[in-house]
Amino acid sequence: MNFYSNRAQGFVRVAVCTPRIAVADPAANLLETLKLAREGHAGGADLMLFPELGLSAYAIDDLLLQDALLQAVNAALAELVQASRDLQPVLVVGAPLVRNGRLYNCAVALARGRILGVVPKSFLPNYREYYENRWFAPGAGVRGLEIAVAGQSAPFGTDLIFEASDVPDFAFHMELCEDFWAATPPSTLAALAGATVLCNLSASNIVVGKADERALLCASQSMRCQAAYLYAAAGPGESTTDLAWDGQATIHELGRLLAATRRFPDAAQMALADVDVERMRLERLRTPTFNNAAVAAGHPEHAFRRIAFEHAAEHVDIGLLRAHDRFPFVPDDPARLDQDCYEAFNIQVQGLAKRLDAAGVRRVVVGVSGGLDSTHALIVAAKAFDALGRPRTDILGFTMPGFATSEGTRRNAWALMRSLGVTGEEIDIQPAARTMLEAIGHPFARGEPVYDVTFENVQAGLRSDFLFRLANQREGLVLGTGNLSESALGWQTYGVGDHMSHYNVNGSVPKTLIQHLIRWVAATGQFDETASATLLGVLGTEISPELVPQSAAGALQSTQSRIGPYELQDFNLFYLTRYGLRPSKVAFLAWHAWRDAEAGAWPAHFPAPSRRAYDLPTVKQWLEVFVTRFFALSQFKRSAMPNGPKVMSGGNLSPRSDWRAPSDASARVWLDDLTRNVP
Repeated sequence: MNFYSNRAQGFVRVAVCTPRIAVADPAANLLETLKLAREGHAGGADLMLFPELGLSAYAIDDLLLQDALLQAVNAALAELVQASRDLQPVLVVGAPLVRNGRLYNCAVALARGRILGVVPKSFLPNYREYYENRWFAPGAGVRGLEIAVAGQSAPFGTDLIFEASDVPDFAFHMELCEDFWAATPPSTLAALAGATVLCNLSASNIVVGKADERALLCASQSMRCQAAYLYAAAGPGESTTDLAWDGQATIHELGRLLAATRRFPDAAQMALADVDVERMRLERLRTPTFNNAAVAAGHPEHAFRRIAFEHAAEHVDIGLLRAHDRFPFVPDDPARLDQDCYEAFNIQVQGLAKRLDAAGVRRVVVGVSGGLDSTHALIVAAKAFDALGRPRTDILGFTMPGFATSEGTRRNAWALMRSLGVTGEEIDIQPAARTMLEAIGHPFARGEPVYDVTFENVQAGLRSDFLFRLANQREGLVLGTGNLSESALGWQTYGVGDHMSHYNVNGSVPKTLIQHLIRWVAATGQFDETASATLLGVLGTEISPELVPQSAAGALQSTQSRIGPYELQDFNLFYLTRYGLRPSKVAFLAWHAWRDAEAGAWPAHFPAPSRRAYDLPTVKQWLEVFVTRFFALSQFKRSAMPNGPKVMSGGNLSPRSDWRAPSDASARVWLDDLTRNVP
């Protein structure tokens, strides 16, 4: 496998095209189609979609019934087939074709000198400006037939799926314009039968507001069918006798817009994108509802003919044509990030409010370290108490300095508690920790600078002991602060610290999102100006457990130097658990997302000094750490997670929610894939 090849990694490059149309001039339309086809070939396209009736033009009315025009279309199609011998992409074009004395509005798939098949339009619009029943026979119910066209005999009917024999998961289906405006689009059954790329050849004149309707239908059909949906509408050159055309062409994948052409162009254009057909298969695999729908529909795969073709494309590095977020849990788009933060924060608040009401407890007990996680848990608690109409003084915050607590985080903790109006107290755990270390004979108790895991966990355990006993004493509930990323990596001490609580509002929130949530809370005025200013001050805190004293050189204990950058590990977490991708593919995606700090967008307000790049060896190094820790070392901790609300898609590792796994699994198959397939 060529690691750098998008095709080897499960991607197919598709193009949606809006050629400049000549009205009732198939020879001219052939030249425009060929020009775009050659550009797509040069751009590495595997599949190219053209508009409905693109070889004849759509708005030609009774000229469709002229034999001279139909023969010219057939001749143009024959030339296009011949020219395709030297082209890589499969071409999907629109043409009026005659079979058995009937004229059909057809989609034609052709590649490497062969017509793969012809699909007639199922649903003919015959309302308002549309009059297709005047010229065409409906394709609905036409199955199992052949058609003679352009000197070849080809499969004909609405029962065709085209499948590359040498490119896994590359299977496409064709429908035409009105077909997907119908209540029962043919592409739905095709997807249930295995098609991953759904193509719509459209003419679709434009009126005010219609573009939004098309986009909605394309997005919803790609999401519902767990597929890519390609849409190409007629553009410049179509007749404007009574209508106008905007040339809208889009590529959607699983509900997300990947690429689009400019509307109302004055010349031919196309949009290219790489669609992840492998991910579509995996998404269907993990969604029983999709497969149950196939059963309920009578197993549509039995009703379709699968037309095989050899694609014979090279597995070389042609880049990756798709926007790829560095932070899959943190959108680059400011409006989307604002919405996600609003929803995430309120999910946490609602979850805690319900738990407090159901548990019948007056108070919440929370350890406040001055770091990001405990800060966020505390502001969630404050907002939950506001929602319940309870005084914030019933939130009991405890800062518990240990041997390595910095003055900065201690100061942050106190400033935060005071600004929020919660009840704050401080308990110095060092005397109790020294007593325990002395009791177990630890070298630190004899004055030796030994800072091992026992030294760390004595402090983490004592903090939990104090919090739980304080909750007993003061009729409270211990609020957890541990986040999703720590659970994934097992960066928690079992039964104490960030692992255990009565209820954890952060358990489904990744580390990379928490800073944005805190910034959103401050920016949107959820609290007063003093509290907001304190929150912004906390954002600069180094991520550290603060359990080991600083080195002689003043270096602070750093979490990310041990388990890897959270921005990479959250990336790995998302794609391994949400989609079940191979580690080698995750590395491919991470390399494209992170190799150039200057390329692509960053989330709003992301600090410029923190905008890093990672080369492939670094990506591979930390992915190996993640795979080992996630699959082999830390599941037993996740099997005993406290309750907490699911916040993010692909973001809950509770055994009662998104992730169920054995505690004694081996990581070998994932490590083998990483070693074998990543250079």
